[in-house]
Parts: sequence; structure tokens; C-alpha cells
Amino acid sequence: MRALLTGFEPFDGAAVNPSWEAVQLVEREQAVQQLVVHSVLLPCVFGEATWRLREAIVEHEPEVVICVGQAGGREAVTVERIAINLDDARIPDNAGEQPIDQPVVPGGPAAYFSTLPVKACVAAARKAGVPASVSHSAGTFVCNHVFYGLMHLIATEFPEVRGGFVHVPYAPEQVLDHAAPSMPVPLVAEALTAIVTAAVLLHDDLRLVGGAIH
Repeated sequence: MRALLTGFEPFDGAAVNPSWEAVQLVEREQAVQQLVVHSVLLPCVFGEATWRLREAIVEHEPEVVICVGQAGGREAVTVERIAINLDDARIPDNAGEQPIDQPVVPGGPAAYFSTLPVKACVAAARKAGVPASVSHSAGTFVCNHVFYGLMHLIATEFPEVRGGFVHVPYAPEQVLDHAAPSMPVPLVAEALTAIVTAAVLLHDDLRLVGGAIH
């Protein structure tokens, strides 16, 4: 079987993006038996990121696609549950574009749910010893743009593929002043390996508490 993991290039003046560092590590280690993992770098650019993602799906023909992005300020690896059809950028992307209140896909559904077993993926990451939780918002920047774009591609072009999105915390070198939580990239890679394994092996999700009050 084949899995595709994507990470993003650095953005907003950062020197690294832990999403890309971690997915490369997962690909190098190839720790999941009977599964070939490919990693692909996506630009932090509205539109172009989704085009690159589609090219990667065509090239690698994966059964599972997990896109990974940085969520500075989060303390845990978070598996996203829902993508919304909205671009509303607080900062410009790496091409200087800053869409405000624009749809990801004009005329597309308001939202898509991940087709990964989200709670099972969270449980697998926790079993591997990594803090993890379900997230109900991927934001409105390029991460959500790619998540929604992925799910729209699955709905319209690649129905045999299952996919979703995972957010990861800052790497320690990004927060040397300890102003925000961080997580070592090798630990993030362990979580992603567990998540990929669960996504490949399980189609039905676990019935666990994963909701939020606010």
C-alpha cells in the first residue's frame, strides 16, 4: 500500500516548518510494514498548494493522503475533523496573496469531513506516547485551504483515496524564548507514523469522546 504525506515550506518569516521536517523523517524511516510512504513539500501559497497536491496524488497513486501543517501555539498533535470552504488570511501567503472571505472552491460544499478514522488516529498517537487530540478547526489559512482542497479532490476525482489533515506544534528551535509550546520533530514523526498506521489499517472510527465545549 502507498501513503502520501505532505508538509509545508516555512512561512511568515520562519526558517523551518516542523510539518515538512517530520514527514521527511517518516518517509526516511519507513517504519510501517507493507506500506510505502512518500513525502511531498507544498508551497505555503493559496491555489498553488492544491495544484501541487493533485500532481502528487496522480504521481504516487496513494490509498491514504495525510496533509500536515504547523499550528503554532498548540501543545499537541491535532488530527483535524472538518475543512471549511473559506479562505480568510490573517497574514499574506508566501506569494504575497491575502484572500479575505473567499471560497476555496467556488460553488463547493460548505464543508467536508475527514475520511480518516480521526479518533482512532488520535488514540494511536497517544498510545505511542505523544500528546494528541481531535481538532474541529483547521483555521482559515493555507492549511485549511489544502485540507478542503484535498477533500474536494477526493469527492470529485479520487473517490478511492482516503484523506485528512494533521496539525503539529512548533519545533523547539522556533520558540527558544519559551513563549509558546513546542514538540521535538522526532516525537512528531512518531505520532505521524502511528497516525498513518491507524489510517491504513482502520476504516471505522473508535467511539470515544473527542468533542469540545467551545
